[in-house]
Amino acid sequence: MLVMGKTHKQDHAAPLPASVEESPVEQDAEGEGDGPEPVEIVDTVVDLPDLESEAAGDHEPAEDGAPTRALAPVDRKALARFDPLTQYMNEIRRYPLLSREEEHELAVNFAKTGDVQAARRLITANLRLVVKIAHEYRRAHRNLLDLVQEGNLGLLQAVQKYDPYRGVKLSSYAAWWIRAYILKFILNNWRLVKIGTTQAQRKLFFNLRKEKDKLEQLGFAPEAKLLAERLDVSEAEVDEMERRLGSGELSLDAPLGRDDDSGQTHLDMLESPGTERPDVAAEGDEFRRLLRSKLEAFEKTLRGREQTIFHERLHAENPLTLQEIGDRYNISRERARQLEKRLTTKLRDYLRAELGDAVEIAMGLEE
Repeated sequence: MLVMGKTHKQDHAAPLPASVEESPVEQDAEGEGDGPEPVEIVDTVVDLPDLESEAAGDHEPAEDGAPTRALAPVDRKALARFDPLTQYMNEIRRYPLLSREEEHELAVNFAKTGDVQAARRLITANLRLVVKIAHEYRRAHRNLLDLVQEGNLGLLQAVQKYDPYRGVKLSSYAAWWIRAYILKFILNNWRLVKIGTTQAQRKLFFNLRKEKDKLEQLGFAPEAKLLAERLDVSEAEVDEMERRLGSGELSLDAPLGRDDDSGQTHLDMLESPGTERPDVAAEGDEFRRLLRSKLEAFEKTLRGREQTIFHERLHAENPLTLQEIGDRYNISRERARQLEKRLTTKLRDYLRAELGDAVEIAMGLEE
């Protein structure tokens, strides 16, 4: 007898309990509905014949009249599907929820004594809350259990910082910590090159696509200037985030093309930073070298306190204070200031004699 097979599909996310309702993604990384869908797991269900009757010798004859060969007994449990999320949900259902009075009593006990068992009871009673919140961001990250794990870390932090005397439920307070840890995980793992490293980037990462959709529904063109005004960021930051979200990573060391034999890479085609021309940059470097040599020659003409003021105050990365110089030479702070002013005038006259009209530029670089 032929054994016919059929397949059916189920979502990777197992059915959640009544307390964990499915809600839309609040902010996914590329906009609403653009993230990866949950992984589908396919298992095969085989229509088996009546094995007990066949094992007893009750076989249906084949088309040629010959009896069919008896099939060995098959273990039906061998085809059972193992889903880690379902297993996790079954585990956390064992922990009962807390009433408002029980939660307050445990929180007060933990705040006063640091009882680990009280904290454990508070945490396990809110594990289903973490799954509910993580489910809202399932499109932003492929593995839902990763989000649950990060949310559990946020729950631990919330229990440690929870103040039971403020009259706020632990679940309401913990939701902020859980979301913060989940969003941070999504940002850190969205791309190989990290995104959302500033407050403005994080705001754009979660709200740019949503704000563009709102403007289009209202009949406005979602230009960078209008988006920047509504999100309170600069136009340059809007343009940068649109480029980063609209393209993937690219190695600067990768060749320009598969058929390019020139050996050029994308790094060779990058625009040089700044607007300074090469000739102006070369001129500035040459002038700095000339100024450095003049300062070294001027320092050789100094002695005693003047040399100390020049080397350890005027020409030092970590200059001494006037009080420190006064203490070293047993003089007042005002006297040290007078010596510094006299030395500065002497340096200006020296550079004017050596560099002419460029003395003001030289003094500006020195300062």
